[in-house]
Amino acid sequence: MFTFERGEGDKASRYELILKQLTHLLHGERDWLANMANSASHLFHVLDDVNWVGYYLMKDGELVLGPFMGKPACVRIPVGKGVCGTAVAENRTVLVEDVHAFPGHIACDAASRSEIVIPLRAGDTLIGVLDIDSPVLSRFDETDRAHLERYASILLENTDWSPIIGK
Repeated sequence: MFTFERGEGDKASRYELILKQLTHLLHGERDWLANMANSASHLFHVLDDVNWVGYYLMKDGELVLGPFMGKPACVRIPVGKGVCGTAVAENRTVLVEDVHAFPGHIACDAASRSEIVIPLRAGDTLIGVLDIDSPVLSRFDETDRAHLERYASILLENTDWSPIIGK
């Protein structure tokens, strides 16, 4: 059984604890589905002010819903559409302070106000994105970006993606 403390101190210090927790959570397990499911749950329970945490995976040229925590979500997102599709098309983390001001935002949960999306690459293959929504305007900042990109890197390095990428 896993129990996770939210940690004390500033945001960067709390993230350092979250990164250590992820390392322990992934220890001895390399299955892509198990690791994505557990890491989505982990982030959902340790981050403040989030209402959706999950993954979309590339399949046949579009993003398809993967493991997540939160309300039911959009199942398919075209590349270039919404925040997730933009992150894939531009191959970069997209941080949106106000989703209602983002052109083409796809509203899966009307309560969401801000969002961060991190592309996931296994080697040279873009396999999907980590998507986190918040009901709070401007919830995410550069500290979140840096640490969530590290979080994604730890997940990517400690998971066997061969069933996804076919290598």
